[in-house]
Amino acid sequence: MYRKLPLGVKFIVGFVIIGILICLSITVIGYRNYSKRIQKQYNDTAYDIAETFESFMTEEELALYMDTAEGFFKGTVPQERIDELKGSERYREVERLLYALREATNANDIYMTYSDREEILAYDASDTENWHPSTYIFDCYMVEELKFDFGHMGGFNASYIEPVLEILETGERIDNYFVSEGEFGHNTSAVYPVIINGVVRGVIGVEIPMSTLESALQEYIVSSVMVTVLVAILFIIIFMMYTYRNMIGPIKLIAHEAENFVKNDTEVSDKLDTVNTGDEIQMLSQSILQMEIGIKEYIANLTEITAEKERIGAELNVAKQIQADMLPSIFPAFPERAEFDIFATMTPAREVGGDFYDFFMVDRDHLAVVIADVSGKGVPAALFMVIAKTLLKNHAQKGEEPSRVFEQTNDQLCENNKENMFVTAWMGILEISTGKLSYVNAGHNPPVIKGADGVFRYLEGAPDFVLAGMEGLPYQQSELMLHRGDSLYLYTDGVTEANNMQDELYGEERLEEVLNLHAQASPEEILKAVKESIDTFVGEAEQFDDITMLCLTFLGENGENREK
Repeated sequence: MYRKLPLGVKFIVGFVIIGILICLSITVIGYRNYSKRIQKQYNDTAYDIAETFESFMTEEELALYMDTAEGFFKGTVPQERIDELKGSERYREVERLLYALREATNANDIYMTYSDREEILAYDASDTENWHPSTYIFDCYMVEELKFDFGHMGGFNASYIEPVLEILETGERIDNYFVSEGEFGHNTSAVYPVIINGVVRGVIGVEIPMSTLESALQEYIVSSVMVTVLVAILFIIIFMMYTYRNMIGPIKLIAHEAENFVKNDTEVSDKLDTVNTGDEIQMLSQSILQMEIGIKEYIANLTEITAEKERIGAELNVAKQIQADMLPSIFPAFPERAEFDIFATMTPAREVGGDFYDFFMVDRDHLAVVIADVSGKGVPAALFMVIAKTLLKNHAQKGEEPSRVFEQTNDQLCENNKENMFVTAWMGILEISTGKLSYVNAGHNPPVIKGADGVFRYLEGAPDFVLAGMEGLPYQQSELMLHRGDSLYLYTDGVTEANNMQDELYGEERLEEVLNLHAQASPEEILKAVKESIDTFVGEAEQFDDITMLCLTFLGENGENREK
């Protein structure tokens, strides 16, 4: 006669070993993938910080600092010139912004250096103390005593030599990322090229602590081990109870009660609740009991659930209509003004969306146009959209310059922004009597302009940082002149990033081609043509982002189009 206990023990031991091996494999694979994902996330953040720091200075200022640092490195610029620049009000202003950026992003260090390629190539592992390829221009190291002043020379981690040389040669950031472990724990570094007149003159370095990586990985390992141990212990206990209990009886009872449930018109029996084996059989019994109860409740509440879904759908439709009513939708928008023609549309991906456009008269001679895209989708994005739209319009109607409108709106959106939402936005204010257009771009897609030659082209210029990203940021205002017949096309990324069933993007080139095919059409006809082109390209693919467009044609004082 076979003994059950030894067989049960063997089964338990084998099952636990297999379970532990599986858990350990999952833990190791998950550890590596999780670590790489967090490392890349931190590195991308570091590059964003570097780009933001570069935007604090004009290209002329960057050239001045780089020329001075290079001259000092080569001995053609005296220390007095370094001290003069370092003591200037503009240098101190950039330095204050740099420190504010470091504190806002919790970085260890943000610095800018002139890097000499020949000195980098002269690296000698046996004499690193005399290897100083980098001349510091700005540095805000978290340990004040260890930070470098303007003109100080230093080296860097030798493992970065080849990537840095590649950056200096190509002017492009490296696809891989740098992770190191220092006295403050794991860090990730971004090496960002400073390009002046097409030539790489130096680099901006950012080092941010990866405290989340260390704590998350430790927590991941501890949790994985604990779960493995607990699961093994639980299975052993359950299987021990199983060996001392009758299996066939509870299984027959479960099968019999399930059959009766079907025969007796979904009548739930309490006999399933008497199964108390303490193992998977009891779990099965309870699951079937809960399933029977759930089926009965589902049937009883089906009408109520359907009605609730209809109510929610109706409320979302009302919300969609309310959001649509907040945007200008009556065209022609200003029938009494013959100096311009304007048209705009928004097609949300869900019932409500995060895109918005707006246009309004600031006064008799100034027309404001706005287009923006809130991060995320659905109801949260729609609520944030209402706040952003209201703030932008309120500040603009006070007669403030676009740059000032964005600065004040950005500060207000940053307040209590616990969800870390942000807005990309483009605003322009047109002086109707002269055609002068003052505009600001906060991380938004570049507009497309049709000029005197009747050809649509993308408006050049690097955008500033997004709204609600960080308090106290300055925004650069630019100007251009619109002449009679010139057109301005604004859009959100839902246009260029629309994709078809083959996961191909609609793209900027295709958009430019469609605009130029209808360059002489009215704003309404242009937007209609673009939307038809997108629909044809997308085909049966689902719309994943809001599609918002605005087109403005300047007709001049007499309201006549440019002669063809």
